[in-house]
Amino acid sequence: MTTKQGTTQARTTSFSRNSELEKLLKDINSALWTAEEKILGNYPALRFPLLLVMGPIRSGTTLFMQWMANTGVVAYPTNLLARFYRAPILGAKIQLMLTDSRYSFRDELIELARVVEYQSENGKTRGVLAPNEFWYFWRRFLSEHDRDVWMDRELAAAMDVQTMKAELAGIMDVFNMPFILKGMLFNYNIRYLDTIFDKVIFIRMERDPASNIESILDARRRQFGTAEAWYSFGIPEYEELKMLEPAEQAAGQVYYINRAIDEGLRGVADSRKLTVRYEEFCDDPRLVYEMLVSKLAENGCPVSPGYRSEKRFRVARTGVNDPAVLSACRKFYD
Repeated sequence: MTTKQGTTQARTTSFSRNSELEKLLKDINSALWTAEEKILGNYPALRFPLLLVMGPIRSGTTLFMQWMANTGVVAYPTNLLARFYRAPILGAKIQLMLTDSRYSFRDELIELARVVEYQSENGKTRGVLAPNEFWYFWRRFLSEHDRDVWMDRELAAAMDVQTMKAELAGIMDVFNMPFILKGMLFNYNIRYLDTIFDKVIFIRMERDPASNIESILDARRRQFGTAEAWYSFGIPEYEELKMLEPAEQAAGQVYYINRAIDEGLRGVADSRKLTVRYEEFCDDPRLVYEMLVSKLAENGCPVSPGYRSEKRFRVARTGVNDPAVLSACRKFYD
């Protein structure tokens, strides 16, 4: 995502927004909000922990979300649910009606209920029930919807926390389980999020810096046709980075985001945070599952420890040897 802080570079055709879809969704969500607003008072508090995935872009967050979807222990924003960004409680009920076997009638909609596949392109997945980044949902609660960088005190003054918490509580109530979603729009605001949610677990994704940098550069080329364009959210250090070469920009992006997460998590209770290193997760997902189950139990949400998902994943981008990437990595990490 680009903003006034970032590039004006146009997206490539395959990543361009569908303006007709955007208009239709706006109309649908505006109509549904009237009904959604009336039921918000039914959800005064979170019954289950909220799981927020934090980390730099291209650090394995989408793979992690796909894996979490297939474990069956959490609910998550699907591509279907994301279309109800202004009425997600009603959207969750519609999703259950269309895709949950408990509400099936003679397999009329059987093609909608599919296992989540481990495929994505720049965070975008395919399939009705595949995880969605859910950014439209988050931005609803900000007074300036196209702004990426916020100080904690600004969020405290400008974020519609009451509606946001009621909708998250409502989603969890519909699915009757914890809810996981990406929270990277607020990588710099972890301390504030920690104060507003009674039940939360921050899942921090880390990746080898050189691999992370190279992945960002490739994502830029796919998204914009050039590695020169800034990719993803703006960050406070953008002005410092914007004149650097692409590899150094990406290196600084990863470095500063990780530094902000370090600082944000420093004051968070151990029971409310979990660090997952991408390479180790790929090597042994079961171990990460067991750690997550333990964290859920610490937060009053015991789940079955039985693991029935992948044994391992292929680690992407091992042995990076691009001189520009390695030089940029040394600039920020040595």
